[in-house]
Amino acid sequence: MQTTHSPTLTAAQLPQVHEPRNDGTQLDLDWVMAVQANTSAIERRAKTLPGRRSVKKDYQAAWLCKAISLMDLTTLSGDDSTGRVRRLCAKARQPVRADILHALGMDGLTTGAVCVYHDMVPTAVEALQGSGIPVAAVSTGFPAGLSPFHLRIAEIGESVKAGAEEIDIVISRRHVLTGNWQALYDEMKEMRAACGDAHVKAILATGELGTLRNVARASLVCMMAGADFIKTSTGKEPVNATLPVTLTMIRAIRDYQDRTGIKVGYKPAGGISKAKDALVYLSMIKDELGDRWLQPDLFRFGASSLLGDIERQLEHHVTGAYSASWRHAIG
Repeated sequence: MQTTHSPTLTAAQLPQVHEPRNDGTQLDLDWVMAVQANTSAIERRAKTLPGRRSVKKDYQAAWLCKAISLMDLTTLSGDDSTGRVRRLCAKARQPVRADILHALGMDGLTTGAVCVYHDMVPTAVEALQGSGIPVAAVSTGFPAGLSPFHLRIAEIGESVKAGAEEIDIVISRRHVLTGNWQALYDEMKEMRAACGDAHVKAILATGELGTLRNVARASLVCMMAGADFIKTSTGKEPVNATLPVTLTMIRAIRDYQDRTGIKVGYKPAGGISKAKDALVYLSMIKDELGDRWLQPDLFRFGASSLLGDIERQLEHHVTGAYSASWRHAIG
């Protein structure tokens, strides 16, 4: 991938590439229980990844621009306000200073989506009108997912009604920890139905699932129940996205696609704050799943601080000098 010096279309102008929705399958417990995870082998493979791929200069700049286009720019704080969300949406529309993008030939680059709490969906929808950037809402009692089930389902409906095109739901971790795969499947299937036309990302909260085998099995069950994306974390757990967890989840995606022909998306979230980390994740996706997954309908970064570091790296690429991080505040 190499930078060009021709104008880039905005998100609203780009041709929309979308795979068919994942309608899911019947729950196949034999398939689920056959899934294993060789933790030592997965960790060994993940440990080698940062040193296996190195991209420099124009190629690195191009990959970093790609990372921006795959980003769910996120604010999920208790002190979120309409002003903060509007600033975040302005940043999503113009993620990097205009002169830097122009020098890179990337005019019109935007983030993949904006992710907010339900209360902020109308504000984000209004601020992003005409941009083609979708709004994602975290839902179902985020982050713990322990509110009454009927309220979690109602929350999904309210977010969709408010204009959210993507819903990030959280699963009940207890179903995974107790091996109640039927309950997890039924819960995910009902949440998927409540989303209607909105795409659903199933947050596994992998840092609370205990083992990589549990991560692999939960990934598979959520895909069987119709998840359009599987996502690592809420960003609120002690341990969020990691390379071993990512490798486990994307291999589950590959297995599901091999058996059903359906492509499911992947979203690592939480703890990815450096440009160099984004490059490692992108190279892993390219190696394990292929170039098709390097598009926003199949891959997203859940990020709040990653964009600032990428912007610093791109400015250095163009000007030869690093700027202070405070010059690249999200909003």
